[in-house]
Formats: sequence, C-alpha cells, structure tokens
Amino acid sequence: MIDLKNPASQQQAMEAFFFGYQAFTAKADEMLERRGLSRVHQRIVFFIARYPNLSVKELLALLGVSKQALNMPLRQLQEMHLVDSVASETDKRKRLLELTAEGAKFEQALRREQVKLLERVFAEAGEAAVNGWLAVNMALGNSQSAID
Repeated sequence: MIDLKNPASQQQAMEAFFFGYQAFTAKADEMLERRGLSRVHQRIVFFIARYPNLSVKELLALLGVSKQALNMPLRQLQEMHLVDSVASETDKRKRLLELTAEGAKFEQALRREQVKLLERVFAEAGEAAVNGWLAVNMALGNSQSAID
C-alpha cells in the first residue's frame, strides 16, 4: 500500500493519475478539437448514449453541473445535429435527449479510441490490477456523491 502521509508518495500517486488521464483523453481531445468541441461535449454524448431518452434534468444530475453550464454545449451539439431533444410521450413539457445517427457514430468513434487504449493497458496490467483500478475509480466517484 502506498504511504500517502509521505509527500513524495502523494506526488507519485497524483502524477500517475494526471498522466493516466492525459493519455486516456488525448486521442478523444484531438477528435473533439477538429469539430470545435471539448470534453464537456464528450461527456454529454457519452451519457446520452449510455442512457437513451435521458431528460435534461437527469443529465444535469449525472454531470453535476448547473443548467447554465450545460446550456451552451448542449445547444452546440443540437445545432451540429449530433443530439436531438424530443418531447416525452408521457409529459409533453419534459424534453428527452437522444443522439442522432451522426451523433451515435461520433460517440462510438470517441469511445472506440479510448476502449482500444484500455484494452491494451488492461492486458499489460493484468486482472488484479484492473479490478483494483475499477475499485479505486468507483470509490472516487462514490466519494463525490458522499460530499454532496
């Protein structure tokens, strides 16, 4: 177990996380930049793909952002015909988000690049390391909701 009371160990753990995240996002960042988009756009299309017919309110909760912060990037995605907003059949006031065919292809291309990287590094690291990585990342995600 790494000793996080030791400043050198703290820096080592944080540096590994920063560089790992940088590697994970590098190819997707290039693809997004070519379209004039950013990581927030990727998060939006990722969660709409993950949870089809997601309401704006549900997306706000998943992303942990304000309506103001979501408004501009969501509108850009809609203007680029990557995301559609449709009225709910049960409540016409409620708007549900879905990817267009082009949006689905774009999200899959972004995800495919990141999955290729994960497949390679997971194979190198081995099952025990991957299970540890998943546990750490899930704990990190859960710690955020515990703060709220």
